[in-house]
Amino acid sequence: MRLTTTLAASAALAVSGFAANAGGLSDEVMEAPVVAVEPEPAPAGTSISPTFVILGVLAALLIAAAVNDD
Repeated sequence: MRLTTTLAASAALAVSGFAANAGGLSDEVMEAPVVAVEPEPAPAGTSISPTFVILGVLAALLIAAAVNDD
């Protein structure tokens, strides 16, 4: 009985000593705080696609050329 008590006490001391030094003896490393940055809103675009503008100018030029041929 005395041997069991001694073994239990020594095991408890060994485990508690191991847990106390589990992090090591070096200094703690502090991480930088996380800062959430909200993205800037996108600038308002045009409602008409540039492709449609180019096609409209080409169509106007073709119509003007067809009218001048008379």
